[in-house]
Amino acid sequence: MHIVDFVSGSVAGACGVTVGFPLDTVKVRIQTQKEFTGVYQCVLETISKEGVHGFFKGMSIPLTTVSLTSSVVFGTYRNCLQCMKQARGADWSPNTKLEIFLAGMVGGVAQISVMSPGDIVKVRLQCQTESAREGANKLRPKYRGPVHCLLSIVKEEGLKGLYRGALPLMLRDAPSYATYFLTYATVSECNDIILFPLDWTGVMLAGGVAGMAGWFVGTPMDVIKARLQMDGVRGPKQYKGFFHCVVETARAEGAAVFFKSLGINCLRAFPVNMVVFSTYEVLTVFLVSLWV
Repeated sequence: MHIVDFVSGSVAGACGVTVGFPLDTVKVRIQTQKEFTGVYQCVLETISKEGVHGFFKGMSIPLTTVSLTSSVVFGTYRNCLQCMKQARGADWSPNTKLEIFLAGMVGGVAQISVMSPGDIVKVRLQCQTESAREGANKLRPKYRGPVHCLLSIVKEEGLKGLYRGALPLMLRDAPSYATYFLTYATVSECNDIILFPLDWTGVMLAGGVAGMAGWFVGTPMDVIKARLQMDGVRGPKQYKGFFHCVVETARAEGAAVFFKSLGINCLRAFPVNMVVFSTYEVLTVFLVSLWV
């Protein structure tokens, strides 16, 4: 088993969260709250009402959980690739594109059980636009912080409440991570023809492009996931379940709504995944050298 990949993936995930969280907050608010009409307006409103702190609401739990989920994704992916090579008796040959795609899909599914509770806490806190500052707003925030939010969800909705949106999360991440790793491998191959292997410019480019490709595939389910996670929090429940949410969203706002946040997802994905893959590759090389 490749233990190094679990460690490198964990650190890389934490670095990615730190870089991308402000834009992730803007994305979630645009997806779930109709008062925000675009990225620029959402940024201005957030700064005006909540200050810079508003962009980092709910970051502490995702920083912990994403470190764990990123560890699961990269570790599962790498070990699946190794198992597939061993199954066809070709330990020293490169993996096929199909193997990379399937291993990425398995990695995406494997991290759902770990990711879902932290993700719903993140979304709830990001969508909590009321300011805690005295006199700034008549409404007080429902959640006082990540731990209070987590405990409140369990108290009000039971443990299953932590897994609201898990189905669209799985439908988002399975094909998204499959596309993510396949794109990274493909762009890296092209870079190796033009650049030297492990040239860091090539690694960053491949990581950025892979992140954008993954979000292009995953954005429609990301919209549904966020709406299911916020359903009933700020008013009466609108959706009876996953399929009802898909149908009602499309009926009310048109098919274009499923790609409403694609631009900001891609804008965030490029620098985040530049950092993720650069950190992952550097740390993996370092740890392998220590291991040997």
